[in-house]
Amino acid sequence: MATSMWTSLASVLTETFGALRKTFFDGYRPELHYMRGPGPRWREKHELRLAPVPVRVRAAPVAHLRSRLP
Repeated sequence: MATSMWTSLASVLTETFGALRKTFFDGYRPELHYMRGPGPRWREKHELRLAPVPVRVRAAPVAHLRSRLP
């Protein structure tokens, strides 16, 4: 009877230690495996084919520049 008591105690301690170890030292981090959004291949495939918008640069008036010269 003493042998079965020690065997059951050892199995309970082993299960408890295994559960605690898994709880505190679990290496599974699901946030590392989730997709965070479409990647460059998706954007390349689904990008809108819009014509580039020309940017107009407005030049400063020449009189304004001359007034700042020494």
